[in-house]
Amino acid sequence: MKAVTSFFDRMVQRYLPDAFLFAIILTIVVYVMGVLFTDSGPVQMIEHWGTGFWDLLAFAMQMSLVVVTGYILASTPVVKRILERISSLAKTPAQAVMLVTFVALIACLINYGFGLVVGALFAIHVARRVPTVDYRILIASAYSGMLVWHGGFSGSVPLTIATPGHFLEESIGQIPIAETLFSPVNIFIVLFLVITLPFFNRYLLKSTDSLQNNQAVTWNIPEEDDPESAATINATTPAEKLENSQWVSLIIGVMGLAFIVYHFVLNGFDLNINIVNFIFLFLGILLHRTPRRFLDAVGRGVKNAGGIIIQFPFYAGIMGMMVASGLSAQISNWFVSFSTEATLPFFSFISAGLVNIFVPSGGGQWAVQGPIMMDAAMNIGADTAITAMAVAWGDAWTNMIQPFWALPALAIAGLKIRDIMGFCVMILFFSFIPMAIGFLFF
Repeated sequence: MKAVTSFFDRMVQRYLPDAFLFAIILTIVVYVMGVLFTDSGPVQMIEHWGTGFWDLLAFAMQMSLVVVTGYILASTPVVKRILERISSLAKTPAQAVMLVTFVALIACLINYGFGLVVGALFAIHVARRVPTVDYRILIASAYSGMLVWHGGFSGSVPLTIATPGHFLEESIGQIPIAETLFSPVNIFIVLFLVITLPFFNRYLLKSTDSLQNNQAVTWNIPEEDDPESAATINATTPAEKLENSQWVSLIIGVMGLAFIVYHFVLNGFDLNINIVNFIFLFLGILLHRTPRRFLDAVGRGVKNAGGIIIQFPFYAGIMGMMVASGLSAQISNWFVSFSTEATLPFFSFISAGLVNIFVPSGGGQWAVQGPIMMDAAMNIGADTAITAMAVAWGDAWTNMIQPFWALPALAIAGLKIRDIMGFCVMILFFSFIPMAIGFLFF
C-alpha cells in the first residue's frame, strides 16, 4: 500500500500540471481525437470548440453560486461554532482523517456544493485541532465526499429524470427517486462508502510516513476568518448604519424563507440547484445578521469560485467538440455494442467515468449520454432507472481524478491539485469495488 500510494504521489507531484493547464491539455487531446476518429476536419473541430465555448454560462453561474453561497453559509458564526464543536472530537491524526471523511460524505449526500465547501472548511478546523495530521490527506479526505454526491439529494441525473418536462420524458417518462436514489443498488453503494471510506482514508494515512521520509512537515493552514470583524465598525453615517442594520437582513431574510416554504408546499421535495442556492443565500443573510458582515463573507467566498469561472468555458468548449463531432456518442455506442441486459448498467458506469474526464458536468454529461444509454436500455430490456444511476455514479467516480470539482476545496485549503491527486487515485481504485458490485450483481 505504501509503495503504490507513494508511486502515484510522486507521479502527480512531478507530472500533473495546474488544473487550468489540465483543461487546456484536455482541449488539445479532444481536438486531435475528433480530427482522427470522426468525420470532422480541423476547421470543423475549431468551429465546434468556439461555438460551444459559451454554452454553459448559466450553469457556470449556478455552480459559482453553489460555491459562494455554500461558503457564506458555512462561514456564519452559528455554522462555524457547530464545525468547531464537531472538530473537537478528533484527538489523533487517524481520528481526524476519519472524522473529516465522514462529515464530507454526509454533507455531499445532502448537497454537493455545500459538501465541497463544508468539507474543506471542516478539514481546516480539524487541522488546527490536530496539527500533526498530514494536511494533504485531510483535504483529499474532504474531497472524497464527492464520490457520493450523485447518489444523494442533489444528484442531477435522478432529479432531472424525476422532473416533469425533462428532455427524455417522451421516451422514458418520469422516473421517481424511489427507483433511483432509493433503489437497492444506490443504497448499497452509498452505505458501503459511508461505512468503509473513512477506514480506507485512515489506512492511506499510514503511507504518509514514507512519503515524507519521516521528516516533520509544516503545513500552511489558512488563517481563520473573523466574521465578527465588521461589528467593530462605528457606524456614523446613514449609509453605514444601513449596512450594519440587522433589520435589513431580517426583513429580506424572512422574505426569502417565505418563498422557500412556498416552493416546497407547491412543488413537494423539489431540491434543484436554484432552490439550494436560494436556501444557502438567505440563510447566510439571516445568520450573518447584518448586510456588512454578509458582504464581507461574499468577498471572501468569491475568490474560491475563480477557477470555476475561468475554466468552465474551456470545458464547455470540450463538450462542444465531444458532442458536435460525435466523439462522445462513439464512446458510448462502443460500450453499448457489447452490452447485454445484465451488463449494460456496468458498462454505462464505465463509459460515463471515461466521458466525465472530458465533460465534468453531471447535467452536461447526462445531456450527452442520456439519450444513447436510455435508448439502449429500452432496446435490450435493461432497467432504465438503474442504467441512469450507472451514468450518474460514473460521473461521480472519476471526479477523483478530474481536477475541476476539486478547485473550490483547494482554493479554501490553499493547496494545489498535485498535493492531493496521488491519494485521490487510490480512492478511485477503492471506490470502484462497491460500484462494480452494485451494477453487476444487483
